[in-house]
Amino acid sequence: MRKPDAEWSARVAAALLAFWDGARRDLPWRRETDPYRVWVSEVMLQQTRVETVVPYYERWMMRFPTLAALATAPLDDVLLAWQGLGYYRRARNLHVAAREVMARFDGTLPSGVDGLRALPGIGAYTAGAIASIAFGRPEPAIDGNTRRVLARLLDDADPAPRRLDQGVRALLQAGRPGDLNQALMELGATVCTPRAPACAACPLQSDCRAHARGTQLDRPARRPRPEVPVFDVGTAVVTDPDGRVLLARRPDDGLLAGLWSFPGAITRPDESPRRAALRAARETGARPDGRSARHLGTVPHAFTHRKETYHAFLLRTPNPAPAPAPSTLWTHPLDLHTLPMPTAQRTIATLRPCPAPPP
Repeated sequence: MRKPDAEWSARVAAALLAFWDGARRDLPWRRETDPYRVWVSEVMLQQTRVETVVPYYERWMMRFPTLAALATAPLDDVLLAWQGLGYYRRARNLHVAAREVMARFDGTLPSGVDGLRALPGIGAYTAGAIASIAFGRPEPAIDGNTRRVLARLLDDADPAPRRLDQGVRALLQAGRPGDLNQALMELGATVCTPRAPACAACPLQSDCRAHARGTQLDRPARRPRPEVPVFDVGTAVVTDPDGRVLLARRPDDGLLAGLWSFPGAITRPDESPRRAALRAARETGARPDGRSARHLGTVPHAFTHRKETYHAFLLRTPNPAPAPAPSTLWTHPLDLHTLPMPTAQRTIATLRPCPAPPP
């Protein structure tokens, strides 16, 4: 396979910059190159659609306008601001990394890739994006859009990471590395899309080998998706005589780390969701009356790597309610909005008892 030469790279880079200057979308994080704002936007955009991120980004910047403001904020405030974006580890890593930057770098993000990658939650892509966009360093930032554009330009079904890195670095020699990285991503997001690329409108059409050979829909080759496991979760909405509900904080590691949820447990073999809900409630130290359990409904939720169906049951504790165990909290339903909770758990909070409990 012929390696692109310097003339080809310079021509493609010039076309990309012209595209960026004339056709890029007006997004709030593109209006300035403050390193903190670039960092937050890039983390939010990971595995999340642009139109979803815009309002979150704007609210985040109102709540945490500077790196120092983020570093000094309580974790629950950070998770609450992130609520609904998913992948909550990203928010936790932002918070931890902001505190580390304040402690180690006097509040200033490192400008080099190595320094950035040493911070929690910053990988090769994010480091390259921050270094190039905020600091003008000629570092590649290769996401899924960039990989697709390069795979088609080079007509490579499965371009190796090293080849992608070399291809982008060749383009960055033209200067304006931050704009070029963003132009590649923007082209992939708006023109060189996965299933219906707008080749007639593409500024790189004349230099695209896949278009010339008619293989653009096959580049890059699609990777088989693994089977996604499905779990049933018995979920306990435990109330006390004062009308409060019981919440449990999830562990600091793992899925939905650090968020508040109704106690829940994955059903065991031959265990009904109702029994799993009772087990989850009792593991918190609560002693609800299982005979009064009322079915509230089911709430399905899909993660990237698994699906869960929450079977919610209303359970009542006797008077007086037990003292909260570690990592649990009794709170009034009207105060739930002040706590960071997964989206599915907020849906459970809106359910009302079904006419009759299931057997």
